[in-house]
Amino acid sequence: MTTPEPTPRILLADADAFYAQVARLIDPAGAGRAELLLVGGSASGRGVVTSASYAARKFGVRSGMPTATALRLCPDATVVGVPRRACSDRSKAIVRVLENFTPVVEPASIDEMYLDMTGTEGLYGGEALDATASRIRRAVLDETEIAVSIGGGTTRLVAKLAAKRAKPHRAPEAGGVFIVPPGEEGAFLETFQLAEIPGIGPRFQERLAALGLVSVTDALQHETRTLQQWLGERTGSWLYRRIRGVDSTPVEQRERAKSLSRDETFAVDLDEDRDLVRELLRLADRASGDLRRHRWAARTITVKIRDRDFKTRQKSLTLDEPVISDRVIASVSRALLEQLRAKRRVPARLLGVSLSNLTPQEEVDQLSLFEEEGPETGRDRALARAIDRVREKYGRSSLGRGSEQDWF
Repeated sequence: MTTPEPTPRILLADADAFYAQVARLIDPAGAGRAELLLVGGSASGRGVVTSASYAARKFGVRSGMPTATALRLCPDATVVGVPRRACSDRSKAIVRVLENFTPVVEPASIDEMYLDMTGTEGLYGGEALDATASRIRRAVLDETEIAVSIGGGTTRLVAKLAAKRAKPHRAPEAGGVFIVPPGEEGAFLETFQLAEIPGIGPRFQERLAALGLVSVTDALQHETRTLQQWLGERTGSWLYRRIRGVDSTPVEQRERAKSLSRDETFAVDLDEDRDLVRELLRLADRASGDLRRHRWAARTITVKIRDRDFKTRQKSLTLDEPVISDRVIASVSRALLEQLRAKRRVPARLLGVSLSNLTPQEEVDQLSLFEEEGPETGRDRALARAIDRVREKYGRSSLGRGSEQDWF
């Protein structure tokens, strides 16, 4: 007799107005006193809003909105910069608290973390999931000073939608927790508009609206075959499952790597700077590609050189913000190589590039979504990823940078 599979129990911890909370914690004399708070941009109206307090959102302020527009809607708001490092530190602190409740915690972004609580009922004496979620929420607040809303259900999709319902500005009476019991996923999904379902973006919404599909209940009236005829086989099947809360994506624990590196031992010792720079750029290209493939970003870049007499030397630089692009990694690596060569100029038998102090790439993407500060721009990241896509399709040698000038 086979033992039945346990019912999945998935939670999503979603920090409430995360950037605004962190800004208030690190600047209690300024941001901490501002009920109407905008994070991102400047008081002069330049830039865009990364986040806003719930009080400011009541005026129509939204993330991604130009700061000038937000200030016209909410002229009494206080504007502060994005506390990048503090946000990253608090995010990691939240993950550490969550790992006390289950070993399977997956950060989905800097302010969202999934927890797989499946099969943990015995650990909590049969405690109901909403009670466990409430204890988790209190522990996060006590240990990190960050308030989170927690949604739960049998799939990641249901948990994500439930977390939105748990938000204090949506349901103050929920106490920051909203759990969808097994078997009630369908009824829960019926309460949403299609535009609220993750994965249904603006263009897809327009396409659905042209078919008379605006709410989930509109789409539920049609069978798979009809949706496939309208939208294509793959998209129609996806929508049919999506609006019923079906999501087989597992919650996966991510093991944090310590470093990634690439090095090369030369058949013939290299002495010319141009030859060493050429090899260094090739190594930086490969190391940054490894970094992006594993969905990491790095703050520390190290160049290692082994001289002809087997003396090994290295030099590192830790940046203020994590990076992923080959251009920035190559630029820093070249500067480090120049410093090493300036101290001792002898033929080299080995050269290496190492990337460490790693951070999940999702955090970097979210922190840099609205700002172009620091050594790496959005264009750098977009170009690096475009190169990755071409190489994945046509092979690594299909696309590269022709000369040193092409890098910088």
